[in-house]
Amino acid sequence: MSKKVFVISASPRKGGNSDTLCDEFIRGAQEASAETEKVFLRDKKIGYCTGCGVCNSTHQCVQRDDMAAILDKMVKTDVIVMATPVYFYTMDAQMKTLIDRTVPRYTEISNKDFYFIVTAADTDKSMLERTIEGLRSFTEDCLPNPHEKGIIYGTGAWQIGEIKNGPAMRRAYEMGKQI
Repeated sequence: MSKKVFVISASPRKGGNSDTLCDEFIRGAQEASAETEKVFLRDKKIGYCTGCGVCNSTHQCVQRDDMAAILDKMVKTDVIVMATPVYFYTMDAQMKTLIDRTVPRYTEISNKDFYFIVTAADTDKSMLERTIEGLRSFTEDCLPNPHEKGIIYGTGAWQIGEIKNGPAMRRAYEMGKQI
């Protein structure tokens, strides 16, 4: 049985460096016969969590936007890839908003394999650790039985396309193939 892979690209730039790594991961996963789907958050309407608390009892958000469909896919998939550029040492606003909006059903995102893709202009991989720490806080501290399978660090990539010349492209492809 092939695995279902759901890739969440939080890049605000279509074809940006983290988005490019998503596509390379998908290429590898498809070669491994996985069923893949990517959501590009920039193209979706996802409002900020208002903290109203209604979802705590209804398990549905009162906001009517694209998040309910994305959350449903997160619940139903086997593998989740979370990709974000790093801005000021943390994930971008699109990814954080998505995480905040999982509250209605986050306990249903259980027994998933997770891969993280993070990109930054800086070449120091250690500067990306705060972002990884934030993603792990969501997966390890909030979700039931997550399985972190890999991290792809795309460093030294500022302008669109710069990631294509680095080792992260190969790593993304290889991790995708290992699904």
